Amino acid sequence: SAFSDFHQERQVRAVILTGSGDTFCSGTDLKELADTASQDDAQSQWQEAAEDYQELIESMLRFPKPIIAAINGPAYGGGLCLALGADIRLAAESATFCFAGVHHGLTGAEMGISYLLPRAVGSSYANEILLTGRRYGAEDASRMGLVSRVHPDAELLERALEMAAEIDELSTHGISMTKRVLWSSPECGSLAAAIDLEDRNQMLVRMTTQNFEESMKARSEGRKPVFED
Repeated sequence: SAFSDFHQERQVRAVILTGSGDTFCSGTDLKELADTASQDDAQSQWQEAAEDYQELIESMLRFPKPIIAAINGPAYGGGLCLALGADIRLAAESATFCFAGVHHGLTGAEMGISYLLPRAVGSSYANEILLTGRRYGAEDASRMGLVSRVHPDAELLERALEMAAEIDELSTHGISMTKRVLWSSPECGSLAAAIDLEDRNQMLVRMTTQNFEESMKARSEGRKPVFED
């Protein structure tokens, strides 16, 4: 619901996704599932949850504005998937990451993680994370490329807001089309196809806005450009 609302709100240029308290997202409530009265009810709940989560991740990827995940604590199971749906991931020093499905006799893949994780960290790290169920700290996550930066816990949200402010100064349309290309290009069948996609989007923004003219004018006047697209 929030992403749908923000989609329509033109004043929103970027979204920061973080957890309340000292946890980003600890995943599915396993005790609640275990306490379900019958196996049929458990299967029904699991299927409904899976469909909701799928819709959530897909809505994040379709969302036209950058999503910055400020991972302020454990991101486990579905919480790790949620982080992977963001465009940029920043971690607090206390953040930890784990996909623990294999510890419960389940698969190590759901909510699109088998698609998203290899694209974030490469197949070797993705295989290790999903097949071992190990827990990783923020520095390990940074080394693997799961997050781009690690900040002291007390500074995390401030740093995320600073990054959002940087994005806020840029062209809304240009950033939106850049995000679209970044998520679409890995599905292109060739380098040529990816370049064609980039060229089309570049020309679309160039011909439908005055952004480039404003940029050149601001440069000659020694000021920051003000994009009004």
